Amino acid sequence: MSIPVPHSPLPLGGRHIVLGLSGGIACYKSAELVRELQRAGASVQVVMTEAACRFITPVTMQALSGQSVVTDQWDAREPNNMAHINLSRGADAILVAPASADFIAKLCQGRADEVLSLLCLARPVGACPLLLAPAMNREMWEHPATRRNIAQAVADGATVFGPGSGDQACGEVGDGRMLEATEIRDELIAFFQPKLLAGRRVLITAGPTFEAIDPVRGITNLSSGKMGFAIARAAQEAGAEVTLVAGPVHLATPRHVQRIDVQSAQQMHDAVLPLAAAHDVFVATAAVADWRPASAAGEKIKKDGSGAAPALRFSENPDILAAVARLPDRPYCVGFAAESHDLARHAREKRLRKNVPLLVGNLGPATFGRDDNSLLLVDADGERGLPPADKLSLARELVREIAARLRAPLVSA
Repeated sequence: MSIPVPHSPLPLGGRHIVLGLSGGIACYKSAELVRELQRAGASVQVVMTEAACRFITPVTMQALSGQSVVTDQWDAREPNNMAHINLSRGADAILVAPASADFIAKLCQGRADEVLSLLCLARPVGACPLLLAPAMNREMWEHPATRRNIAQAVADGATVFGPGSGDQACGEVGDGRMLEATEIRDELIAFFQPKLLAGRRVLITAGPTFEAIDPVRGITNLSSGKMGFAIARAAQEAGAEVTLVAGPVHLATPRHVQRIDVQSAQQMHDAVLPLAAAHDVFVATAAVADWRPASAAGEKIKKDGSGAAPALRFSENPDILAAVARLPDRPYCVGFAAESHDLARHAREKRLRKNVPLLVGNLGPATFGRDDNSLLLVDADGERGLPPADKLSLARELVREIAARLRAPLVSA
């Protein structure tokens, strides 16, 4: 019988977002963005410029958001007739998506001739962040005036999400596309995460390794890499510069994370060791093969009809975590132990054997490939369990643990 996993709090639960739409074909993405923000727990108030209403109707946005759409600075529904003041006072952020080249220029000049620009200008800067998701033709994006305006908007306190690159409605290809709805949602979630690792560099390994027997066969394990990729995302959300060394997995790279793909344990070792000393934290999440065939056949090994299996000799793979922990200027090392039984005992023993301050244990067969997990944190003071939850929630909790330990006085492993 499967054990039910508690629902994690919605990442934007309790947040109120004012979603502004300026003129652009990317307005069609804003409809899906409303739904994505709501699924993440946010309430959404839509404000549209006259130009935005040419691309998508206020009726559509009202139906999706469940709230009347504001399109006019003279909207008399407000008791004081000051929608541009009232809307920002209860908002956690103003997100303009799409933000056209014209609208960004208007912001930089302090112009406020319609309700959305009025709203942005009248917001309490310290309490209501302004977030911009640019959307425009590639030539418009690259124009010196737009580059100056983007730089000025950032200098004035705005945060810019994107833009993306790819096919554009005009038929051209390049930078300037508005990010997809899910990407903006994730950027917004990350924006609100505490920046506990700001200024830190974090190196993470994830996934299995593959040890070749011949050109078509090899030895691997059932690790999906999901936990390591979740930790990479959580560390980046917390403000860290993240490098992810990944074994053979089919997972999307978390946004703003540098990824290095490898296959074997030796390749992972050779990728990690030159980088480790330049990082503040090393999290060894990967399920690295302990052994590899001593030599891989150059051609596929064929059956010979005798019924006898080919003899394989094995060599021990390098111990990546122990090697990093031995460095004279080692980062703060966090190991993972995927066990099949006696989790606490094996985790304690592994922590001491690897000489690391923190070891995270989990039962591999119970979590490989799943989206949820439970973790056991083992350090010099004892053990503490993190109860079942989705892997991203657990990753964020682990990042909080690591950040707290980085601030604490150094304790010997």
